[in-house]
Amino acid sequence: MNPIATVILAAGKGTRMKSDLTKVLHPLLGVPMLFYTVDLSLNGIRAEKTIVVVGHQADQVERTFQDAPLDFVHQEEPLGTGHAVLQALPLLKGFTGTVLILCGDVPLVKKETLWSFIETFWRNDSTLAVLSAVVKDPSGYGRIVRDPEGWLERIVEERDASDEERLIREINTGIYCVRSSFLAEGLKEIGKENAQGEYYLTDLAEVARKRDLRCSAHMVANPIEVMGINTRLDLARAMDILRQEKLIELMLSGVTVIDPKTTYVDRAVIIGKDTTLHPNCTLQGKTRIGERCVIESNSKILDSELGCDVVIRSHSVITESRIEDEAVIGPFAHLRPQTEVKAKAKIGNFVEVKKSIIGRGTKANHLAYIGDSLVGEETNIGAGTITCNYDGVKKHQTVIGDQVFVGSNVELVAPVKVGNRSTIGAGTTVTRDVPDGALAISRVKQKNIKGWNKKKGFQREKKKKKG
Repeated sequence: MNPIATVILAAGKGTRMKSDLTKVLHPLLGVPMLFYTVDLSLNGIRAEKTIVVVGHQADQVERTFQDAPLDFVHQEEPLGTGHAVLQALPLLKGFTGTVLILCGDVPLVKKETLWSFIETFWRNDSTLAVLSAVVKDPSGYGRIVRDPEGWLERIVEERDASDEERLIREINTGIYCVRSSFLAEGLKEIGKENAQGEYYLTDLAEVARKRDLRCSAHMVANPIEVMGINTRLDLARAMDILRQEKLIELMLSGVTVIDPKTTYVDRAVIIGKDTTLHPNCTLQGKTRIGERCVIESNSKILDSELGCDVVIRSHSVITESRIEDEAVIGPFAHLRPQTEVKAKAKIGNFVEVKKSIIGRGTKANHLAYIGDSLVGEETNIGAGTITCNYDGVKKHQTVIGDQVFVGSNVELVAPVKVGNRSTIGAGTTVTRDVPDGALAISRVKQKNIKGWNKKKGFQREKKKKKG
């Protein structure tokens, strides 16, 4: 097979995005826009070499993709697409094969479409080929001009097009296949005598035709695949397309999505069969969800791992946490980073857990804060209980054993340990370790004042007369 090297154009700032962030790093379904093109090259086409041309915020782009097997080259000045590809030539020295040129801001292209394009290029024995599309409104795009036999004659940018050429609805997508043997020579011949004063990559077609070399245009079946992202509106449209594709993939694998229009699942999220996603839930990052789980409405889960038969009740927020089989979370629960909830445990409504392990079968049913804690198995955490883990300078750990009963409105002042099978009376402030099986209780002595209601009534009447 003819070897393939990919050059990805990702140097533009993206002025129309109105953003301080370079365009290709804007997120799409949890990953940077550029990820989709990079993934196509590395895993879809399996290119022998992948070169990314960077410019604006180049360092940030390189850091984002530092773990990927990519070569980066810099385009210091924005002098056009031809100039951008020229920067990649030193890294293509000695390469003999097909150079595939892709755009970092065209994330919807399918692997199958690219392979069809490449194979047609080979089959036609072309020197250069462009992927084209027929659109209703070609405004702003370069037009494809074909000769009487249908071969590509030239590509004309809109600013340089005649009135007749502007009526053409077949447009240039910016995706090319070029023989490596021609690319270097052809780039030397293009100039910048055009309306924008830039080196157009599109001029390669005319250079090739002057040499009587064959050029072709391969029309994509679905123009939406080659939609470029130039504005926030384009970004939202692409997001919706990718989101629906992800949900279709999940549903076909056995996941129930009650309302795909209001369900948000990032690209990297994995969900097991027979899990049900209710409307308005958001699953982000590297989240992994097992089988037969229920994620109720308005819950948000980020970079977390859920076992099987887990129930996340509505309005819960879970971040960088691990939840084992048959646990129940929420409603209105908040699991912060480094939280681990063991099997069959329950974290109920308005309970916040941070950097803690909650043991198997343990319950914190409502209105509690558990931070920097180790909680054993089959323990009960009463309503209003908090671990006082921060002394204003450092965080300290609370350790609660197995089968402990913690009453309501208890304060556990860390560092402190509560032994197995012990009991903490309601309203207690625990400042010292509690031995196994002991009862810890600390309360202010109750005082009853007789006749208080009558005394209050007398004071109200006295105040009323003065008024």
